[in-house]
Amino acid sequence: MNVVALIVSFALFLGGMALMGFAPEATGWQGLTFFSGIVAIALAFAFPVHVLTKLD
Repeated sequence: MNVVALIVSFALFLGGMALMGFAPEATGWQGLTFFSGIVAIALAFAFPVHVLTKLD
């Protein structure tokens, strides 16, 4: 299960970085795109901390 949590959190982290990088090009949706990138990165850090402590 640790490998699954690592893959999910790494995918969320990379997706969040991509969203924040794409935000200046999203005409009219810059704020929402950047904010969703921040939320994805926050979830990437919160997922292993909260899920793995309950599974061990």
